[in-house]
Amino acid sequence: MTDPIHPPEVEIKVLDDRLHQWGLPGYQTEMAAALDLFACLDAPLALEPQAPAQLIRSGIALYIGNPQLCAVLLPRSGMGHKKGLVLGNLVGLIDADYTAEIMISVWNRNAAGSDPVVIAPGDRIAQMLFLPVVRPVLSVVDSFSGSTARGGGGFGSTGTAPQGRA
Repeated sequence: MTDPIHPPEVEIKVLDDRLHQWGLPGYQTEMAAALDLFACLDAPLALEPQAPAQLIRSGIALYIGNPQLCAVLLPRSGMGHKKGLVLGNLVGLIDADYTAEIMISVWNRNAAGSDPVVIAPGDRIAQMLFLPVVRPVLSVVDSFSGSTARGGGGFGSTGTAPQGRA
């Protein structure tokens, strides 16, 4: 758990000067969990439905430098639900040792024949969430030291009905 009084520091390098006009990536509300990221495009980009994902520059690079911290890129809820704009890789992971520009993979998930999703320079198109990382030591065993009620039950083994209903 991070200390809210002394949160970890992450360095940000601005690679696109337009971010000084648009605003640096930031939390849009007092209790927002993630920072919004901007589309650093030179011209509007029309994403056709079901076309291959496109990489869009974020205009920033990070130095996290702490192996107990990472960042994940997520779609913005409203853009995904209302317009069909999601991330081409579903979730992007930024490791603590990655220091190049953050790129945003975007995809128009709408059905073929739908209107394109148009992204303008400066649009907020994704969000970045910082998360703690746990890196356990893996121990190779012939059999597990404990057991669970579920055991080896895989996909669908717990059913879909609420507990207590068959």
